[in-house]
Amino acid sequence: MDIKAIESFRITEAKEALQVAEHLMEKGDYSYALFFGHLAIEKLMKALYVVKQKDHAPPIHNLLRLAKLAGIEVPEDKIEALIEISAFNIEARYPDFKRAFRKKCNAEYAGKQITVIKEIFQWLQQEKT
Repeated sequence: MDIKAIESFRITEAKEALQVAEHLMEKGDYSYALFFGHLAIEKLMKALYVVKQKDHAPPIHNLLRLAKLAGIEVPEDKIEALIEISAFNIEARYPDFKRAFRKKCNAEYAGKQITVIKEIFQWLQQEKT
């Protein structure tokens, strides 16, 4: 297992997902912007998992659970954010949740959440070093 190659791939994918989230925000497609924001955090956490655990990351999407499995110490002020961001994966993906989620995803709500996602992303990048 080439840990460096997997880490590099995951980090590149995470940065691309965050860029897609930003593009979707610009286009006003807020629910999918938040979905891609979740993907960015998930991919970055999985890169950290590989580095810290020296194994492939599990195929899960719950960010708080993933952080714990990876051995990432999550500060109290980030726990609620990770729980909320994890919900974007489900709410944007499944039809029964999607309609309600889209109504909730106005420019103000999505803008606040993208800011939080970027803060979490930066925090995780610092955890890498």
